[in-house]
Amino acid sequence: MKYFYFSFIIAVVGLGLAFFVGRFEAVYLTAILAVLEISLSFDNAVVNAKILKTMDKIWQRRFLTWGLIIAVFGMRLIIPILIVAVAADMGIMETVNIALFEPDKYESILSNTENLIYAFGGAFLWMVFSDFMFEKKEIKWIKPIEKTAEKFGRVNNISLMIAILIGIIIVYDAKSHTVAIAYFLGILSYSLLKALDEYFSTENVKNGLMGLVYLEILDASFSFDGVIGAFAITSNIILIMLGLGIGAMFVRSLTIWMVEKELLDEYKYLEHGAHYAIGILAFIMFLKIFIEIPEAVTGTLGLILLIAAFVHSKMELKKCKIK
Repeated sequence: MKYFYFSFIIAVVGLGLAFFVGRFEAVYLTAILAVLEISLSFDNAVVNAKILKTMDKIWQRRFLTWGLIIAVFGMRLIIPILIVAVAADMGIMETVNIALFEPDKYESILSNTENLIYAFGGAFLWMVFSDFMFEKKEIKWIKPIEKTAEKFGRVNNISLMIAILIGIIIVYDAKSHTVAIAYFLGILSYSLLKALDEYFSTENVKNGLMGLVYLEILDASFSFDGVIGAFAITSNIILIMLGLGIGAMFVRSLTIWMVEKELLDEYKYLEHGAHYAIGILAFIMFLKIFIEIPEAVTGTLGLILLIAAFVHSKMELKKCKIK
């Protein structure tokens, strides 16, 4: 429980600020947004834990402190404002003014840029998923799929080749050069961060700064979907930031808890379930460029995969103890 003390403090402060903004209705909406963020980000927490356990302790702590500031104010407030400012060709202060006092207009502009967000986020998450699928693994969960993927993984740059093929199909159907730029920027960002991390890593310990940057971009890829979906609940940007920020804090605490308790080692299929959920999220983001899909579908599918992976891991753990 100690891992979540700070999260509960942040939640109380956040809900207190929400009460100041709009009384009990605002508190209720903020709580719903926090639950939405947590439900959409369980798989994010598992993947974060995998990365964090290869980083120094000091960077693990910085993920919880610096990372929280970046997550709450950067990914949930500043980045969406920058996207709207660029898309609408407005100044930053003008955009902030619209976000605070004309939320409907802000939502409309942000919605017009959602295809770019889905293209970038989907491409980045697809690379995370495909690199996991094609790597050689000692532990396999859904063996027929993972054995086949491992065979294809012997082909150099298979992840990149498939990502480029998917990009060509998406760009052809979307008929948008901005979607193309966003998609291939997602691939470039992932490839660049991976290359820098491998260059600076020493003795199988990830470079702390590169690891933190990677985790924040991964977090952004998850959070963009939540930020856009949050407008279905409220158009108040302050409540959205508070609610999603509270959720992000709990996800970070959950991540640290899993690292400290070494749950990924104990429940060996959790990592697999999380990456399958990421693959589905990436695919849904691609579909969202063309059709409307509720966030509830995304969250439910991811949660089902994680529960299945947890249950199967628990069963395997019992079998080992019996032997």
